[in-house]
Amino acid sequence: MDWRAKVELYEQIRREYEFGVGSVIGVARKLGVHRRMVREAVRNAVPAQRKKTERPAVKMAAAVSLIDSILELDRKAPRKQRHTSRRIYDRIRAEIPGCTPAQRTVRQYVERRKQALGLAEHELFVPQSYDWGVEAQVDWYEAYADLDGERIKLQVFEMRSMASGAAFHRAYPCATQQAFLEAHELAFEYFEGVFRRLRYDNLSSAVKKILRGQQRELTARFIAFRSHWQYQAEFCTPGEGHEKGGVEGEGGYFRRNHWVPVPVAADLQTLNRKLLEDCRADEGRIMSGHTECVGTRLLTEKEHLLPLAAEPFDLAEVSFPRVDQTGCAKVRTNSYSVPLKPGSIVEARVYSCTVEFRHHGSRIASHERCYSRLQKIFDLEHYLDVLDRKPGALRGSTPLAQWRAQGRWPESYDRIWQQMIERQGRQPGTRAMVALIRMGREFGYESLTGAVEQALDLGCEDVAAIRHLLMSDQLQHAVGEPIEIGALSAYERPLPTMIEYDRLLQAVQA
Repeated sequence: MDWRAKVELYEQIRREYEFGVGSVIGVARKLGVHRRMVREAVRNAVPAQRKKTERPAVKMAAAVSLIDSILELDRKAPRKQRHTSRRIYDRIRAEIPGCTPAQRTVRQYVERRKQALGLAEHELFVPQSYDWGVEAQVDWYEAYADLDGERIKLQVFEMRSMASGAAFHRAYPCATQQAFLEAHELAFEYFEGVFRRLRYDNLSSAVKKILRGQQRELTARFIAFRSHWQYQAEFCTPGEGHEKGGVEGEGGYFRRNHWVPVPVAADLQTLNRKLLEDCRADEGRIMSGHTECVGTRLLTEKEHLLPLAAEPFDLAEVSFPRVDQTGCAKVRTNSYSVPLKPGSIVEARVYSCTVEFRHHGSRIASHERCYSRLQKIFDLEHYLDVLDRKPGALRGSTPLAQWRAQGRWPESYDRIWQQMIERQGRQPGTRAMVALIRMGREFGYESLTGAVEQALDLGCEDVAAIRHLLMSDQLQHAVGEPIEIGALSAYERPLPTMIEYDRLLQAVQA
């Protein structure tokens, strides 16, 4: 019987017993119920809860010893490498043939045993309140994205305001110190101010060594960065992620709502623009315990944040490597090409995604930062002067191979290069090709590719002609104005005809 219906029946029984028939047997006969129910209703207006019968788990009998041994071993295992009920269920099916308990039955038994063994203790946390603009929490988490058709694991920086609940997310190929500091500045721009206190894990980008208690030996660049933006830094106890539970929960929320399904983008910049839009979209949600949306609360909090610094912090990691015999300067473990002679000293500035080289204060080269080890990254432009003297080195050169792999050397370049060799010879034709590549640096490689394809259609492979095609939209030809010839019209003569000459040729051929 439905609980509500039973309560109503108890009320009718009590009323009939009190104001009607007045006896147990009379009420039972009138209402058609058992005398025992009448007595229960008279004693208590609320029906007693029905006791659930404990049924023996017959199919679990063969697996009990295995589960107990697994959980006993888990007491000595690392916390994050202990068995879940699902993993235990899979092991039962694999290791005990014929034992087929339901997964729910296994889960309930495992939960009871974990509580008995002290493996399922639930810690009690004290809710916290935060004043406007006082604290934000910072963390990294991993996520995957399909960039240009390839699935890549990314490191995502997140900063969450504890008062308003607003958050900033940005993805990087690697969680380097340059990315860490750059993301801070972008987050401050997003919030339009600086929080008075930021709470961190013990990240290697900031913490050099963990000392006793809350003391930390910090990296010099992090200290300078913190001083530049004038905020305080606090670090959690190692292994106690709940001390910054706000940002931990934010990472899970954002991953479930904006990284599922796996996002697809042309490149990392496009993906980060999408993440920024997602951050702003989340400002419309209303968090539990509040009546205003996150965006409204953020507007209030902006009034309490510290002002932004007048100038940005110099994020670059600076070094001064020497150029080797291959025209490369070594930065960390990788070598990057530069257009300087061997033995020159160059200034290398390492950013989160790029490596920039300067000489005498001027930028001479820039490469996408490589996060692998012991790699050589070349740019064919940096070897054009050498190739003028050694044209035979172009065909098998590593810089050319890297350009081909990057899609910077289209098939039309090979065709016009071959035509130049056939017309001018191997070395002069290759030098002409080098001159053609120089024009890409001057006019842009997209325009150069279009001009090369146009020249091939016209049956032309001359470098000067291709330059003319590149500059055709810039050329301005003077158009002559018509004039009156007056009396000179008397000297006009009809155009000569060649009919008689054509007849003469036909007679000779016949």
